[in-house]
Amino acid sequence: MSSLKKMMGRWFSTPWYPILFGAYPALALMASNIGQVKLDAGWRALLVCIAFAEILFILLRLLFRDWNRAALLSTLWMALFFSYGHTHITLTEQVEDFDFTPWLISAWLVLAVVAVVWVVKKTPSPVTLNAIMLGLVATSLWQISSGVQRGGVHRLGAENAPVQDLTRPENPPDVYYFILDSYGREDLLKKAYGYDNSAFIEGLRERGFFVAECSQSNYIRTEISVASSLNMSYLQGLDDAFSPDSARRRILWDSLKHSAVRYNFESMGYKTVAFATGFAWSELDDADVFYTPPPFSAGMTEFETLFMRTTLARHAQDLGWVDTDEIIGQNFRDRTMLVFNTMNDIARIPEPTFAFVHLISPHPPFVFGPNGEHTNPADFWNENRQYPSGLYAEGYQNQITFLNHKMLQAVDTLIEESGVPPIIILQGDHGPWHQPKDRRFWILNAYYLPDHQDKLFSKISPVNTFRYIFNAYFSGKYDMLPNISYFSPVPKLYEFSEVKNNCK
Repeated sequence: MSSLKKMMGRWFSTPWYPILFGAYPALALMASNIGQVKLDAGWRALLVCIAFAEILFILLRLLFRDWNRAALLSTLWMALFFSYGHTHITLTEQVEDFDFTPWLISAWLVLAVVAVVWVVKKTPSPVTLNAIMLGLVATSLWQISSGVQRGGVHRLGAENAPVQDLTRPENPPDVYYFILDSYGREDLLKKAYGYDNSAFIEGLRERGFFVAECSQSNYIRTEISVASSLNMSYLQGLDDAFSPDSARRRILWDSLKHSAVRYNFESMGYKTVAFATGFAWSELDDADVFYTPPPFSAGMTEFETLFMRTTLARHAQDLGWVDTDEIIGQNFRDRTMLVFNTMNDIARIPEPTFAFVHLISPHPPFVFGPNGEHTNPADFWNENRQYPSGLYAEGYQNQITFLNHKMLQAVDTLIEESGVPPIIILQGDHGPWHQPKDRRFWILNAYYLPDHQDKLFSKISPVNTFRYIFNAYFSGKYDMLPNISYFSPVPKLYEFSEVKNNCK
């Protein structure tokens, strides 16, 4: 016992805290974004930060010939480095049309000199700082651990959502469920942007699609809307976690990843296919087939570009050393084109397939021109990385034009390559931004259901999509639910109020 105390005493009296502090900013950012990013997107940033801390610590040790002084100064300088971007972002959001950069850099240089003076005059004890940094790192690791999805596969799908014993037909059709993020209804596009989408809609109809002209989404946010659709239920009745006073999202994300629809198809022997989206909560990465672009294909992950913007390294872009905005754009382009480039492969999978395809388009970032040319997402946002309505409208129309072209090609491929006529659903999760409250529910909702479209109707909403399909194709006995739209304000995810569908 005494040897253990001595060992612990030696550890705490050694100045390890600069290394711990080097790891902390990356861990803290991962912890605060754990539902949005995967852990492997942040490891490289974490290792670079630790290496940076070690190098700075050693260089200052050579300068001061004192481990304690080197430890304190390296920690103070790293604190300035890692806090710079957060301060810059906060000030820029509070005061528009003012360049804080020269003032902040001057202030940080003064603080760096003050830190040197203080360290020269003071010989710090590492015990307290070691304990503080150990606590901060441990807290971040705990937050990351508690936020990682684990176990409980199909918990909500099997226990809460309306699962039935279904019959797989002799020749089961493949099922392709496309979520086209923020894709608005034809009449909305005409009213909001003067955009004529009739050629695409007619193209779908010519191929045998039923287009629900008055469809509305059931919810206003992607994660709630898609979770509801995939569980064929309104969230209010799915789990007690979705109560008005709750802001919990982990169960919501679990209900999306391990839904009743997925459970039903897998129970019938279907193979699940899914794609990377860039948002960890919407990725079915445990699917039988999961497509993702090669790691770091654009050089950096979105997490790494976000991390750069929170540090002094944000000015690397101003100096022309790296273009983080274009990196973001390339990552989104890679994921989008991966979907369209694999349609042939998916259609030829011999087993019956349920493909969940969440395309972050025409939702921003706007990375495609109308003919598929590359655009820089930064061209469509302001200095606060917000989308003015005019630039949003331009980017949205560019992207939807290209998306329409690629979607018709994808539909043709799936139909032509399928031995059994497939089921194809093209569905918006909500409408575009910058629209009145009621219009934000107006979505594209189109169905390719050969020989089973006779009971579809113009106001059918996503909550009934798979109820209808399971009944028509798989001997289901689901009741059709009322088609209701619910609005919830930020940040109250589950404080719902009904929005009428007045489409005629």
